[in-house]
Amino acid sequence: MLSWAERVKKDLANLNIESLGRVGVLLGGRSGEREISLMSGGGVLEALKSKGVDAHAFDPGLRCVTELASEKFDRIFIALHGRFGEDGTIQGLLELLDLPYTGSGVLASALSIDKIATKQIWLSNSLSTPEFEELTVDSDWDAVVQHLGLPLIVKPAHEGSSLGLTKVRSVEDLPAAFALASAMDKKVIAETCIIGDELTCPLVGFGETAEALPVIKIIPPQANYDFHNKYFSDETQYLCPTGLSPEVNLAVQNLALAAYRALGCNTWGRADVMLDQKTGLPYLLEMNTSPGMTSHSLVPMAAKAAGIDYAELVLWIMSQTLSTVKAKRI
Repeated sequence: MLSWAERVKKDLANLNIESLGRVGVLLGGRSGEREISLMSGGGVLEALKSKGVDAHAFDPGLRCVTELASEKFDRIFIALHGRFGEDGTIQGLLELLDLPYTGSGVLASALSIDKIATKQIWLSNSLSTPEFEELTVDSDWDAVVQHLGLPLIVKPAHEGSSLGLTKVRSVEDLPAAFALASAMDKKVIAETCIIGDELTCPLVGFGETAEALPVIKIIPPQANYDFHNKYFSDETQYLCPTGLSPEVNLAVQNLALAAYRALGCNTWGRADVMLDQKTGLPYLLEMNTSPGMTSHSLVPMAAKAAGIDYAELVLWIMSQTLSTVKAKRI
């Protein structure tokens, strides 16, 4: 059986570039991750052009999305991150415009960006994820700590890239952490902080044919994988292969794959996982349905380890819009 990389190379060798038509790359947008989206979209745009694709940038943060119809695009590469790009809203618009697009559909995107809904679905499928609860202004901080323990993580339910995230080490710090997160989102989540290795696992495909790419181990400076260390620091280390045992890598891949399928994700995504240093068990944190494509991004890193370079990865993701079955996109 051919590996994913071998199948990708075979598919791309047979791809008629002209069949993609005029491609729009959505980048920028209005979320807190706009800066990263501009970087991702710029890389995607350059990669598509290097492969001969008639690709054009479209920034819905600067232009009205209704202008998409007048651009006469044949299909869309979504390089937006966070709200208004990764949450099902732009996917819904593209469905109405009858424009094929990359990645997951409306429902899977909306579920995946909501960390509380995501966890509820994972738990209903018996998938391991840290204990959590939704915080409100009326929350009993002592009861929260008694339930989740210390340290714990407080973050907005609909933001990514560690925006608004606080690692809380004492009950006295909870009100400030809640205030920071609630300034960014109406829903705030607190979860038990799993101490151990920080891992991520990219995923490709759909349903039963979906598969996991190599796992990446992340070693940020001072064990702080914040916004800066994710995208701008050269001190953060990424290990692929991870150096973990084959059994642990396989357990992480199987868990990530089950999480991806449970949410109904399509084409590509990335599951963030913590490996508990006490038990050796992996715990799901989040699912990203429009992962970063910057020079520091992790899906391209895993794809490269599997044998596919950045431009090939971008073109393959784009090519999947040629065979999108609308009935299957959820």
